[in-house]
Amino acid sequence: MFKEKLKEFEPIFYPKSIAVVGASSQEKKMGSRWVKGLISAGFPGPVYPVASSGGTVWGLKIFPDLKLIPDEVDYVIASIPRQAVLEFLDDCAAKKVKVVQFFTAGFSETGKPQWRELEQQMLRKARENGIRIIGPNCLGVYCPDHKIPCGPSPLGKIGISGSVGFISQSGSIADKLMEIGMARHINYSKGVNFGNGIDLDASDFLQYLAADSKTTVVGAYLEGTRNGRHLFGTIKEVAKTKPLVIWKVGRTEVGAQAAMSHTGSLASSAAIWSAAIEQAGAIEVHSLEELTDSLLIFQQLGRCKGSNVAIIGGLADGGGGISVSASDACMETGLKLPPLSSKTRKQLTNLLGEVGSILRNPVDVSAAQFHGLSTLFQAIELVAEDPIIELLLIQEDVDIFLAYFSIEEMKKINDFFIELRNRQNKPLVVVLPPGSAEPERLDMEQMLLEASIPVFCTMGRAAKAIMSINKYFSSK
Repeated sequence: MFKEKLKEFEPIFYPKSIAVVGASSQEKKMGSRWVKGLISAGFPGPVYPVASSGGTVWGLKIFPDLKLIPDEVDYVIASIPRQAVLEFLDDCAAKKVKVVQFFTAGFSETGKPQWRELEQQMLRKARENGIRIIGPNCLGVYCPDHKIPCGPSPLGKIGISGSVGFISQSGSIADKLMEIGMARHINYSKGVNFGNGIDLDASDFLQYLAADSKTTVVGAYLEGTRNGRHLFGTIKEVAKTKPLVIWKVGRTEVGAQAAMSHTGSLASSAAIWSAAIEQAGAIEVHSLEELTDSLLIFQQLGRCKGSNVAIIGGLADGGGGISVSASDACMETGLKLPPLSSKTRKQLTNLLGEVGSILRNPVDVSAAQFHGLSTLFQAIELVAEDPIIELLLIQEDVDIFLAYFSIEEMKKINDFFIELRNRQNKPLVVVLPPGSAEPERLDMEQMLLEASIPVFCTMGRAAKAIMSINKYFSSK
C-alpha cells in the first residue's frame, strides 16, 4: 500500500545533498544554525550554505547564488524573506531542485488575503517545475537514519534510529517529540513538521510512513486540514496496517482560532474528529504525554495481548494504598484485573503469609521484605506464571526502596525484571513515580527503558497506554 511514495519521497528523507538558503557568516543566524546542525549530526552528503553576501560559515564556502553550486541539489532549506519566494523558486527550477522546505513564515496563517494568494502562486510555480514544497512555516524533515536533525539546532541532536514515525503540523511539538524520545528511548525512523502544508500535507506523509518498512508505529499531531475527506480516508488505510496514534488539537473555539493563526488550518468539531478517528481504527489521545506514552508502549511491546493485568505493589513497603488507587486507574480505563487463581493465591500465602499482604489482584508483596530478595522474586514469578494473567504492571517507589534496600539491591531487583522479561512472553510495564530521589529514579528508569521495558510516572498514564495498545490490536 502506497509503495509509490517510497521512490517519490527518496529525495525528501534521503537527499544526497542539502542547500541552506539564507545562511550567512553570522553564526547565530537561523540559516547558519541549520548548517551547523547538519554538520554536527553527520549528514553524509555535501551541505551548501547560500547567501548573497558570500563568505564562509562553519568552515564552508557560502555560495552567493543557488545556481552557482557546481553539483546537483536534492533538498533546499529556505530561510528567506517571504517577498523573495517566487524569484527564489525560479532559481530552484533552474537548478532542478527536487524539494524545497520553507522555514519562512507569514503566509495564510496571517489570515490576510495577499499572503494566502502568495502561497497559491508558490504552489503553482513549484508544480509547473516539478518541485515539491514542504511548508511553508515549518522545520521540515527529521531522519536519524540519514543524520538529518530536527530543525536549526547547532547541536545536531538526532537520537537513535528506530521504528517510530511521526508527523506534526507544529514545529515546537515536533521538536518536543524528538527531545522526549531521546529521554525515554522512543527511537524514531522518520519525522516531519509540515506547517501550512500547501503541497505535501498530512495525508502524503502518513502514506509514506505506512509504506516505509523501517516504521512500525506512527504518531500524528494535527491542528486541522484543508481536505478532511481525503485525510480521513488516508487515516483509515494507514491504521489497517500500522498503529496510528493521533493527537488532534483545536478542539475548543479558542483552540481552533489558534490553529488558524498558527498553520492556517481549518478545524472541524471535536466530536466529528473523534468519531472519524475511531471509525478509522486509529487511536486518539489528548495530550503530548498521552501521545508519547502510546508511542513508547507500541514500540516496546509490539503486538502484545494485555487486557488481563496483574498489579504488583509493595516491593519494599506501602503497597496497600498503591493497590487500591492502581485498581481504580486500571478499571476506569477499561483494563481487567482478574483475581489470581486459587492455586497461585495458596502458593503466595505459603510464601508470604496472610498478614500484611493482599494476594488477590492487585498483589501487595510487602511482606517479602522480611524474607529477602529471593522471596520477592519468587512471589513475582508466581504472579507471572498465573495462566489468566497477560501483563504485569509493577509499581516501584524509589523513595521507599531506599529506606529498605541499598543501591546494589535495587539494581538486582531491576536486573531480575529484565531477566524475567527476556525469558517469558508476558509483557512487563513499570511505574516509577517521581519523588525526592530523582537521580536514583532516573537511573532506574534508563536501565529499564534500555531493556525495552516501558516506564511511566503514574499508574493512570501506564493504564491509558496499555489500553491504547489493547484497543488497537483487539480490533484487528
